Amino acid sequence: MKKNSTIVLLLISAATMAQPLSQKMAATVMNIWKDSIPVGSQNKWSYDMGVVLKGFEGAWMNSGDVHYFNAIQQKMDFFVQPDGSIKGYELEEYNIDHVNNGKLVLLLYRVTGKEKYKKAADHLRSQLKTHPRTNEGGFWHKKIYTNQMWLDGLYMGAPFYAEYAMLFHEDSAFNDIANQFIWMEQHARDTKTGLLYHAWDESKQQQWANKITGTSPHFWARAMGWYADALVDALDYFPAQHPKRKELIAILNRLVNAIEKQQDPATGLWYDVMNYAGPGKEKNYFEASASCQFVYAVAKGVRKGYLPAVKITIAKKGYAGIINKFIKEENGQTNLHGTVKVSGLGGKPYRDGSFAYYMSEPVIVNDPKGIGAFLLASTEMEKLSTQIIGKSKTVLLDRYFNTHWITGITLGKNGLIQVFIHWVPSLKDMVQN
Repeated sequence: MKKNSTIVLLLISAATMAQPLSQKMAATVMNIWKDSIPVGSQNKWSYDMGVVLKGFEGAWMNSGDVHYFNAIQQKMDFFVQPDGSIKGYELEEYNIDHVNNGKLVLLLYRVTGKEKYKKAADHLRSQLKTHPRTNEGGFWHKKIYTNQMWLDGLYMGAPFYAEYAMLFHEDSAFNDIANQFIWMEQHARDTKTGLLYHAWDESKQQQWANKITGTSPHFWARAMGWYADALVDALDYFPAQHPKRKELIAILNRLVNAIEKQQDPATGLWYDVMNYAGPGKEKNYFEASASCQFVYAVAKGVRKGYLPAVKITIAKKGYAGIINKFIKEENGQTNLHGTVKVSGLGGKPYRDGSFAYYMSEPVIVNDPKGIGAFLLASTEMEKLSTQIIGKSKTVLLDRYFNTHWITGITLGKNGLIQVFIHWVPSLKDMVQN
């Protein structure tokens, strides 16, 4: 390297740097579920496993530590068989939740090139081709939940659908993907607050459905978090010149403006049921997973240029509140408190969508959905320290782009940019075959 170079590359070990919270939480996952093939209590193809493993993907991208990638591959290989079939997956169930793990299948295909992952992704894509839809074309949440679109379903299906369409050149699919978001907002958005109701029943026949609008009674925070995260993730793969891309960005901005008004000024957090002022409101509580989801969506939205830069204050305040209230160092590990285990509508026993129902669901420690959301929020927030310094600068690295990992950037003496790099082997060598 020439002495007058304007870039100084300092090779350091990532181990010498303070361990980020994302890595501490990932260590908790590996400790809690070290003997469980998927992440969770049962060996089943469940969406919450995918949420956690997307967080691992972020930790891998930030650190270059192959252990995170290996964990993803180990967990997914329990299900994805050599012929591409998926253990425990039934297409005919038409459950949109079951599509979520396809994001990790596509990651493994893109990294390893193994055909079994392509075949597994094809199975999940096939579900979307025949999945039941509303009259205008919106995916039902599940076959057993007839005529219903839920905010949750956008996260489970749309980002995988968009990435698959990008990879395999299904250009016409992007209209369908955009319409899922557009129709959901049109039917679920409250014009007064800008918030989105948890779900919409086209038939207006469900007990929980408003007989005029078809919407569920309340604004459940995690449902809006799923929807917001789905937007910023699906946009990763959307063609830059697609005519409906701007409309999706506009939806994201409207949603962020609405949730900003609901952010607690003292803590930076969000309540489980947002904007509720009715009987029993004192039982409402700050909820961890939704707060993490909002932080992730806002921080990523700002970084990608979908949101005004000033909106990063929402994410910063929210992340500080999450660390202050929900993150605890206990028994030698980092734990996440404050996640509601589940909240749904209909089913058996019947969930009526009332405020009392939402308050009846248990709030637990280290729920996979909460941990996954925290990992996503943390890996996104951990990028902030380098964004201003690196903005408008170009760093040229040799060999494969992902064999060198930037772990820090500072402005040194005489205006020199110092890029701290953790050197790792070629991607071909660092993943398990």
